[in-house]
Amino acid sequence: MEVEFFEKDAPNTVANFVKLVKDGYYNGLTWHRVLPDFVIQGGCPEGTGAGGPGYTIDCELEGENQYHDRGVLSMAHAGRNTGGSQFFVCHSRTNTSHLDKKHTVFGKVVKGAEVIDDIEQGDAIEKIEMVEA
Repeated sequence: MEVEFFEKDAPNTVANFVKLVKDGYYNGLTWHRVLPDFVIQGGCPEGTGAGGPGYTIDCELEGENQYHDRGVLSMAHAGRNTGGSQFFVCHSRTNTSHLDKKHTVFGKVVKGAEVIDDIEQGDAIEKIEMVEA
């Protein structure tokens, strides 16, 4: 999947995600939550949905792109301003509109979105890498 980041709308969330990617944080972690026609979620070092990087980041909810459509990347959290490393990718808009302005949207899949539908719970995130355009 190729992603376009929304730096203007969520600069701190994008910077956090990019740092974790460059540090290799996500490599080998699993998609621990897969709910068809909703989301795929990863980024938990424990593989349970309860772990994180050891710190939290604030939500950024005021940007123009804070809508959960197919292919959108958004921060998972256990309550406002508790995100860290866990993120999800939306399957569709059908069951995700209630997340708008509650979870920080920080990017969108612009190429390879069909992969979202093939991911199963427990599949590994083999490697995420940054490619400059």
